[in-house]
Amino acid sequence: MRFSDIIAMSAGNLWKRKVRTILTVLGVMIGTAAIVVMLSLGIGLQSAMMGEIQSQGSMTNIQVMNYGYGDNGNPLLMTDDTMDEFLAMDHVTSVTPMLNTWMTMEQGKYSANVNLYGVSQEYLSQIPLAEGSRLPATGTKKLEFLVGNGVITDFYETTTYTYPYYDDGELPDVDLMNKTVFSKFDSTWVIDSEGNPVEQPAKRNIFPIVGMVEGGPNDYNSYSWNVYTDIDSMKKYLQDTYRGQAIPGQPLDKNGNPYKFICYTEAIVSVDDMKNVEEVQSAISDMGYEAYSEAEWIKSAQQEMLIVEAVLGGIGAISLFVAAIGIANTMMMSIYERTKEIGVMKVLGCSLGNIRAMFLTEAAFIGFIGGIIGLIVSYILSFICNLILPQLVGYEGMNISVIPFWLVAVAIVFSTFIGMAAGFFPAQRATKLSPLAAIRTE
Repeated sequence: MRFSDIIAMSAGNLWKRKVRTILTVLGVMIGTAAIVVMLSLGIGLQSAMMGEIQSQGSMTNIQVMNYGYGDNGNPLLMTDDTMDEFLAMDHVTSVTPMLNTWMTMEQGKYSANVNLYGVSQEYLSQIPLAEGSRLPATGTKKLEFLVGNGVITDFYETTTYTYPYYDDGELPDVDLMNKTVFSKFDSTWVIDSEGNPVEQPAKRNIFPIVGMVEGGPNDYNSYSWNVYTDIDSMKKYLQDTYRGQAIPGQPLDKNGNPYKFICYTEAIVSVDDMKNVEEVQSAISDMGYEAYSEAEWIKSAQQEMLIVEAVLGGIGAISLFVAAIGIANTMMMSIYERTKEIGVMKVLGCSLGNIRAMFLTEAAFIGFIGGIIGLIVSYILSFICNLILPQLVGYEGMNISVIPFWLVAVAIVFSTFIGMAAGFFPAQRATKLSPLAAIRTE
């Protein structure tokens, strides 16, 4: 018997018992749709989580801070030589030094203490801007600022020390882009000849604000709460302004005197691939520096999401298991009803393999058709989930249910396999029927 004959006979036998076939197919459809939708939710949530992380910063970046101490007990200093050491490490593609200090901004009756970061032009070019287009010039004495979209919420009234945004939910009457803003660095302290600390108050200056980071005061990204400027311009300004004095935010030696060189407060080390982040981070930590990366908790979060996907997939698999029982029941009933037909086929010389293949093909048809319809239902349910769920779980604008192509292929293959597996024992039973006993069956 040719394979095409087996296909035709299997399809014809299923069509003769339309109601039973349709009900069995519905069971497979429900099982397939359940498992696909459940897995799509797990995949979509993981994808949304990763997208949220990527929007806040790169997953291949390592943040390095100089809070550690060397073997001699002295604080570790991050200098240009340190940046070269980082850059020489395997898998490191670039190193971005960062110079950080606190600064006060004032406008009218409002004031705010803000975090000022000196960063490279490459880093500045990655900051999304809502207003302004010019980036600070490189290496000039003039400082220009890009201000985070959340900085305005930190302004307080200097007479009452109240925060309009946090106390009353209203933004302060501050216009950072169009009105003059006075800025001054924190005061520094030095030790005089008698060992007493002496304050060095900073001067009040007007530094142009040339850009605002994209987003409203309630929108968060990795640039929201800081003020940025070009690092070379910042170094030149600080060295020229505080010549021979302590520079704000810079460490002092054990005698309380400033160093003759600029020490970076942080550095961003970029790695070629996320899988190499842990190795590079460990090497930096061994040098005594504190190193942090998103990969630390991304790995943990991914493991948790895999558990969630397994649980969701298991729930859906229960429905498919029930459907498999339905297929087995349908095939057993079919054998009982067609016992005489099976006997005639054996008497006419039909091989046991062909008889087994015919029943397995019928079961595979049920699994395949149920899988196809189940996928169609899955796409409909996925579309509905993506309309409703993002607002509920805090991922607006993202798809919470994602059905990748591999899941489509696996669902079809798996549903077909389940059908064949459920039909295997009934098919075996059909091959073991005695031809003479089967023919005598009414």
